[in-house]
Amino acid sequence: MPPIIDVHVHASKVNPAFASDLCPWFLTSMPGSGPNQPAPSFLNNDCVDPLKAAKSDQEMQDAIISATERLNVTMVVSGDAEIIHNWYNAVPNRIIPSIGIGQDMSVEAFRDSLSGGFYKVMGEIAPQYQGKSPSDMSLDEYFGVAEELGIPVGIHMGTGGNGMANITSPSYRASMGNPFLLEDMLARHPKLKIWVMHAGYPMIDEMIALMGANAYVYVDLAGLIWSYPQDEIHDYLKRLVQAGFGKRILYGTDLMIWPKLLETSIGLIQNATYLSYDQKRDIFFNNAVRFFNLDASKFE
Repeated sequence: MPPIIDVHVHASKVNPAFASDLCPWFLTSMPGSGPNQPAPSFLNNDCVDPLKAAKSDQEMQDAIISATERLNVTMVVSGDAEIIHNWYNAVPNRIIPSIGIGQDMSVEAFRDSLSGGFYKVMGEIAPQYQGKSPSDMSLDEYFGVAEELGIPVGIHMGTGGNGMANITSPSYRASMGNPFLLEDMLARHPKLKIWVMHAGYPMIDEMIALMGANAYVYVDLAGLIWSYPQDEIHDYLKRLVQAGFGKRILYGTDLMIWPKLLETSIGLIQNATYLSYDQKRDIFFNNAVRFFNLDASKFE
């Protein structure tokens, strides 16, 4: 296969107690509930052929190594430092390490981590889960470090699933996923290059307007690409392309503990009849090479 760059992969320790199988496009039906009723299931495994979850760290690592070689995928990986190092040591040419902001990480420690050379990317940054805007001043010095060092940044905006604020993350606010909330931060850091994870779904008009105003803003399709109804995914992607931003869309999975999400997500793009071959190659590879300043010849 031609090379693919997945810009949104999570490396986490596998908890067997929570390693449930997953039906892709599980948000096709989002039942509601009530305060005195059982909460709707956050994930769904009630389908004919659910994706199997890895049951251990080693099983996940082996699956990742196999998938990257079989599918010719290079991954931008964030999450648990030990797991990232393990994956990198196993396939260093396939892993691009990314670092987030730890709960107690000082700006100085963050700078040291990026200056060490191992981490090439800042992300996933997800203030929305704390009910914060990405322009909140508590984050500003960290973005300043990334701007100074020329490190690209991935910011979670938009989709989180069904019933986030009720079921899993009480501080989560849908309003904090509005792409316009990035404007003040971007104005303070005009040389910062960012990509909006989940493409700011479902706020397509705001996303298009922000990208039109800021030439260094890209988007990825992660999470969105395998969780929402397929017609909805295609409509959203098609709007981005129709608006002229086909050169700024990045392929991403939001891969967690289901290795087969790679094939599922790749297939959705490959089968998009409204995209030309060149547009698909831009999404899978060329746009990421440009965004991350990679040497395309090293992927041949």
